[in-house]
Amino acid sequence: MEHYAGLDVSLKEISICVVDRDGKTIARGACPSDPEGVAGWFRNRELTPRRIVHESGMLSIWLQRGMTRLGLTATCIDARKAHKSLLARLSKSDAADAEGLAQLARTGWFTAVHIRSEEADRLRCLVGASERLIRLRKDLEGHIRGVLKTFGIRMIGIGQGRQRQVFRDQLAAAGETDPALRAIADAFIAAHAKLCQVADDLDKAVKKTAKVHPVARRLMTIPDVGPVNALSFIALVDDPGRFSRTSDVGAFLGLTPKRHQSGEVDWSGRVSKCGDGAMRGLLFEAASCVIHQVKRFSRLKSWAVRLAGRRGFRKAAVATARKIAVLMLTLWKNGTDYQWTKEATA
Repeated sequence: MEHYAGLDVSLKEISICVVDRDGKTIARGACPSDPEGVAGWFRNRELTPRRIVHESGMLSIWLQRGMTRLGLTATCIDARKAHKSLLARLSKSDAADAEGLAQLARTGWFTAVHIRSEEADRLRCLVGASERLIRLRKDLEGHIRGVLKTFGIRMIGIGQGRQRQVFRDQLAAAGETDPALRAIADAFIAAHAKLCQVADDLDKAVKKTAKVHPVARRLMTIPDVGPVNALSFIALVDDPGRFSRTSDVGAFLGLTPKRHQSGEVDWSGRVSKCGDGAMRGLLFEAASCVIHQVKRFSRLKSWAVRLAGRRGFRKAAVATARKIAVLMLTLWKNGTDYQWTKEATA
């Protein structure tokens, strides 16, 4: 007989419910929150479900990979869409949610979520760590600037030379004016220097990884697509075969307009902003540089500049960001490099 299972996952334990093809509950229970615990629970009851579903969440990636390695036919489903179905039930508990998920597994009324590969997650962690350190450094600098302004000390702008040594020199000079500021300066100078050093080391690691990655090197031939953009896109998409049409990546990244159509009402709004906001920001930044900063001409720049003249910069930047994403996926699928031109396309 065919069985279907639903897993309601929490940090400590997983509530499990198994139903048959008619929707009748066969077994209920709970097990520790790890793949071996789930496999052992089914093994002890001699159950081999045809489909096991669990919602996307903090542990979903680790659980999905572990259950797949153990031979369980598990599927991670969209928690937002599953939540709407579970709300229709009268009671709200872990056991009730597990039963609701089991019924979704039986009917097939769910949206599966793509689980990234471990290699994609490694790239994502590397790029994310580099971005986080830069953000921490900026937060520290902003805090120091705010504190010193209360004493009438205004720090001048600084560049990237010698890992922002000018900033630390100004802070040291401010510390000489007051004993309290001296203690703050000693602590923050050491922290700032360490942040700059590790951020620089991770930045070099990102560039080195992109340089030896065959797909990243290909994507970086596109105007103003650098190591961070290329590796972030590879980590996010993971498998280019997920998209039957390259144009679909624009909607995946939230760069296509919303549409509302009902009867005689039919309008298109702003972009949906679905998907990964960080990747969308990187693409928008790249598009802005293509329009304003890239000197070397290409078909992409020609198209973007003409569009900016007709529709304005912001709309042109969003459209160019979407076009860059489509280009990146196209080059990834085709295994080709971007072809530059010497002149603007008429």
